[in-house]
Amino acid sequence: MKFRITPLNIATAFFLFLAAYIYIYGAKITGSQYQHWSGTITLIFLFFAFVVFFLDMTLRNFFPETKNLWIVQLSFIVLTAVIYFLVK
Repeated sequence: MKFRITPLNIATAFFLFLAAYIYIYGAKITGSQYQHWSGTITLIFLFFAFVVFFLDMTLRNFFPETKNLWIVQLSFIVLTAVIYFLVK
């Protein structure tokens, strides 16, 4: 299997970094009321990383060409961000 860098690979690495950072330094860095929830927040970010990794592997099977894969994954990220901001 050929290694290809994709937007969801970058998102997975970002979620893993956030999980490790919050596990090491705690959630007190946010300055909010969730200072004692470090373990829960870490598990949530690990779950997000797993879901994004699984989605990346699924989309790689449907779009073997890297250009199309980037377009689909970037579209998914933008759509997810728009839905997040609309709900928020």
